Amino acid sequence: MKTKPLPSLVLASTVAFAPPLAAVAQTDAAAGAVAATTETETNAENARKMATPAPEMQAVLDKLAELGAKPLHTLTPDEARAQPTPGDAVAAVMADKGIEAGPAAAISTRDIVIPGPAGDIMARVYTPAGDGPFPVVVYYHGGGWVIADIDTYDASARALSLGAEAVVVSSHYRQGPENVFPAAHDDAYAAYIWAVENSGKLNGDAARMAIAGESAGANLAANVAIMARDAKITQPLHQLLVYPVAGNDMTTPSYLENAEAAPLGKADMAWFVEHAFAKMDDTADPRIDLVDRDDLQGLPPATLITAQIDPLRSESMAYGEALIAAGVTVETRNFDAVTHEFFGMGAVVPQAVEAMDFATANLKAAFAK
Repeated sequence: MKTKPLPSLVLASTVAFAPPLAAVAQTDAAAGAVAATTETETNAENARKMATPAPEMQAVLDKLAELGAKPLHTLTPDEARAQPTPGDAVAAVMADKGIEAGPAAAISTRDIVIPGPAGDIMARVYTPAGDGPFPVVVYYHGGGWVIADIDTYDASARALSLGAEAVVVSSHYRQGPENVFPAAHDDAYAAYIWAVENSGKLNGDAARMAIAGESAGANLAANVAIMARDAKITQPLHQLLVYPVAGNDMTTPSYLENAEAAPLGKADMAWFVEHAFAKMDDTADPRIDLVDRDDLQGLPPATLITAQIDPLRSESMAYGEALIAAGVTVETRNFDAVTHEFFGMGAVVPQAVEAMDFATANLKAAFAK
């Protein structure tokens, strides 16, 4: 899969933004060939220069290693599911530094079961203080469709509920290798339909729905938006996509640049593909290869968040560009010196606070329209 040249993203950022994948157009063929060659050489050189994490981000990575976490690609799925998570590392850093839990800890929660296409789906409902009815955000966690669950990403869901003043339904889904693609996508759509139909029971407002996700979960959220549009059911007013899996090309600039990154590197993504799909060819499905879709018109506005030290940065940005090319409003922000998984680390990583504030402000604005 090759990423097509696309229009530049509209930026709303006070932090440095990594360059998009679009090539510079030239009217003169010879000049264009020279420019392309120069850009290729420059990208090849820069691709090997992974950025240095900010001190707060590095402290989390160091703690994760200290807790005994190993690279995912060296483990079996069961071993990977059992080992310490980035969330565990954040909790340990908080304990070491005497950092107390913030106001999101007081968000009310209850665990529920959603009927899915192949059995029960575990979910957790987060409800902010107040009378309601509240807007509803259906949130999908990350984990490469193989690992993690609603507990692993509890911090993100809590912060979204607090900041957006919304009920958040954090939905689990079937995972590989036990249940390969498209099982997770089918469950994600079922969870959204359930949330719409049962919003009143959640003290929520079905007229103010949004979807959100991180990494593999952001891919699920993006697909739910497409599926809801195609089925002509209640449309989400907004989609929050945090470093989404949006393509199947592992030779993008960010893959080359961050091949050895922690907690997610190129080999780890290959490991996810091995366990989440029945065969490699399945990654060419348009539900995975979002950047090459030509049917993105009519989707809800999107907030797109990316991290500098992340193999998925290039394809996430390319998907934002594809949405813009289809006439979808996209507001994006890239955060320097942080890695994949930073979004829910607001207790210890300043960039995560900025990212969450950006996300929840856009959600609130969408709900207010």
